[in-house]
Amino acid sequence: MTRQGDSGRADIGIIGGSGLYDIEGLRKVTERSVKTPFGAPSDKVMLGELEGVRIAFLSRHGRGHRVNPSEINYRANIYALKFLGVRRVISVSAVGSMKESIKPGDVVLPDQFIDLTKRRVSTFFEGGIVAHVAFGDPVCASLGSALLEAARMVGATVHQGGVYLCIEGPQFSTKGESRLYRQWGASVIGMTNLPEAKLAREAELCYSTVALATDYDCWHETEEAVTVEAILTTLRQNVALAKGLLRTVLPLVGEAKACSCQRALQDAIITAPDRMPASLRRKLALLMKRVVPVKKGIR
Repeated sequence: MTRQGDSGRADIGIIGGSGLYDIEGLRKVTERSVKTPFGAPSDKVMLGELEGVRIAFLSRHGRGHRVNPSEINYRANIYALKFLGVRRVISVSAVGSMKESIKPGDVVLPDQFIDLTKRRVSTFFEGGIVAHVAFGDPVCASLGSALLEAARMVGATVHQGGVYLCIEGPQFSTKGESRLYRQWGASVIGMTNLPEAKLAREAELCYSTVALATDYDCWHETEEAVTVEAILTTLRQNVALAKGLLRTVLPLVGEAKACSCQRALQDAIITAPDRMPASLRRKLALLMKRVVPVKKGIR
């Protein structure tokens, strides 16, 4: 947990919609603009204390929902949370259900991803430094277990595990695409969790998704096709549930010990330190300093 009185730091990062800002019980709230080597995050980061745990909340689309999924600066968002001391990230996301058993209003805790994005930068390591992080298990098991326990405690209808399929957007799927994704075994469909999860792994942050099912995409023959109006109606109903889940899970993870996610770069960086461009080494120092010592005079 962050040291008492260290109001500019946090241990748990929450990425989600602006409706999550007003969480009952949030104390000592401040806002902070974070400059990153990758540009500006989606919004100012809101720092506060909830259930005795320091949290950093970032609105993925910016307040007022100004940034579409393809335009989100995912690298800046994850870097900003890392800079503020965050070690664990909970991503709260609206999704479409791809299974009859997952009904609108249900909570899904996916443990796998399929990446169908096309326009997004998905790594911090490029331009002279190469890293290959393991991503076979993209969700932090310990964080996922804590979220499952919390979801059950607040009475949510929760589905453990499953595949989150991430499309580019901002358009919804065609029926042909939606039916194909069901054949692939997708559980839910969304537009935002990749490359977010990949970058969190590169930053050695634990990451898990709380997926809030709002609709049946467009595959369901007896349900109306997905619309923004229908999504927002269900999402508003889910916001209170998500807030309760977050309040419940924080004490479960606030004092958790470090896990393998926080050692993801241990053997992943392939480039020899003496071959790394000095400017790039400075740019990535925050991410690499645990495994690549900061060279004297490099700052």
